[in-house]
Amino acid sequence: MKLIINTKAFSFKLTRKLITSRGIIYKKRGILLQIKDNDGNCGWGEVSPINTNELKKCIESLDILGKITTRDSIENNLFELPGALAFGLGSSLADLDNIIENKFNFETIDIIRSCHLLPTDIDPLESISRYINSSDKDKSSCTLKWKVSNQENNFNEEKILQKILNILPINFKLRIDPNGGWSREKAQEWSNELKNDSRLEWIEQPLKSNDIEGLFFLANQIPIALDESLVEFPFLREIWNSWQIRRPALDGDPRILLKDVERKNSKTVISTAFETGIGIRWINHLAAKQVKGNNPCAPGLAPGWSPKGPLFNSNPKSVWEAA
Repeated sequence: MKLIINTKAFSFKLTRKLITSRGIIYKKRGILLQIKDNDGNCGWGEVSPINTNELKKCIESLDILGKITTRDSIENNLFELPGALAFGLGSSLADLDNIIENKFNFETIDIIRSCHLLPTDIDPLESISRYINSSDKDKSSCTLKWKVSNQENNFNEEKILQKILNILPINFKLRIDPNGGWSREKAQEWSNELKNDSRLEWIEQPLKSNDIEGLFFLANQIPIALDESLVEFPFLREIWNSWQIRRPALDGDPRILLKDVERKNSKTVISTAFETGIGIRWINHLAAKQVKGNNPCAPGLAPGWSPKGPLFNSNPKSVWEAA
């Protein structure tokens, strides 16, 4: 089947900058995909990696694939393409299948079920206090995510941790995310401090993505979730028995991830990479499936971090027109 791939560039600023040990994110750039078949049906996708160089690789790979191509050509190359591009193409093919075969309806998830991502450019204590006070009234999630190892911080994170633990209610959960910014020594210090605290849900990617030995060692002591390691070393998805943070927009063909989420003992957690409405359809669908599984877990949808507007509409055609 002949397919035509149309593209449109987009960009938007986050409502506040996200500072991590790997850099600062304040703006997302990417391209939207519209794939048309012989009957004029459209499938929609989004290609929006976090890294600018990765976006260039995606565009180069898309140019090689060609504007006019076939379904077989796309399917046969998906596993070799950058994850963000495979997500966009896989999403588009799934849309086309759905038009013809009506395989599924996109499910939605209430944003209040997401964990709360704390601001990274200020001391998080004030934000935590406000959230705790409002969470019961708003029926919001009792899960907080704190990104640490931030080079711009002018405060002592170890001291802040003690203050957080002093005010955090017993029914709350805390996720700590150094984004691979810790040494083994520092990771061990935090592990020693937190391993007996039931409010710790996990430490996410404490060590560099390639320190697989160190990550397994820590996982024998304290809950560890992997993120970047899973992208760089996909084989870990099959052998890592603890939590796996999966960002669909960076992960590859979402049809495969959907199968992973639906596995009986899956410990997959769905997280955003700050998408437009086209990508959000899949993020929400996968998150909704995950919370209905055997190991339900608050997804990381970062409520309030993306702006509002037609670029975030649930209707793909409206997003395309707004870009």
